[in-house]
Amino acid sequence: MFARIVKMTFQTEKIDLFLDNFHKNKQKIRNFEGCLSLELFRDKNDRSTFFTYSWWKAEDDLNKYRNSDLFKTVWSETKILFSDKPEAWSIDKIESLP
Repeated sequence: MFARIVKMTFQTEKIDLFLDNFHKNKQKIRNFEGCLSLELFRDKNDRSTFFTYSWWKAEDDLNKYRNSDLFKTVWSETKILFSDKPEAWSIDKIESLP
């Protein structure tokens, strides 16, 4: 199991379009095979910067999602709204304190 964090910065006037697209597709993404959870965060200081945080069973599951029609549709509608290049990290949890 691992987490995927994606940082996305949007053109200010396009934020509502991104949020509409996210809300329209969030359940489909969350219910994709191997996706254990999905969260959306917004930077407190730069309101045009968002992060998705998702947990995946295996790297193969994320790769299947990234090659799916769902991803291609969502990403094609999202990437045209960016004001900066997105960044992504796949990370393993080392420790967690309740």
